Amino acid sequence: MADWERAFKELLAARGASLRAYAYLLTGESAAAADLVQDALLRVFGRLRVGSDVEQLEGYVRRAMLNQYVDGRRRARLWKANRHLLVDPVVHHDDDPALADEVRQALATLSPRQRACVVLRYYEDLSVLEIAAQLDCAEGTVKRHLADARTKLASLLAVPEETMK
Repeated sequence: MADWERAFKELLAARGASLRAYAYLLTGESAAAADLVQDALLRVFGRLRVGSDVEQLEGYVRRAMLNQYVDGRRRARLWKANRHLLVDPVVHHDDDPALADEVRQALATLSPRQRACVVLRYYEDLSVLEIAAQLDCAEGTVKRHLADARTKLASLLAVPEETMK
């Protein structure tokens, strides 16, 4: 076993939970914390010269996590401030916020497959054949999901089903 592998295993065994807790405190999300720890470990152990002192390695990893977190937040803030220069803003045609909320709630009642079919058909404007290819199912299955979803949405939204086609 290489020296770095031994040091890596010792660090994770001794301080892995502490590193995850530190990352969680920085990010506030479990998944983001796990990603932050993984990225920091890659950054520290990606170098050829890694010591074997667990306390020193933990300090390096914590510092890498902090730097990466701060850099990521800075990048996100810059992107948020400048993205309007590069990307057209999303235009929502929600003239009536109450109606938009009602539609979102109605969509939430659909099964995941039905909702996926509705979004792909009416938002992405895909054909039944293209939806079937994306969802890896038969065209008839897509048609059935769309029909069931239209029926359910029509009853929930009090809209005649004919107008939903």
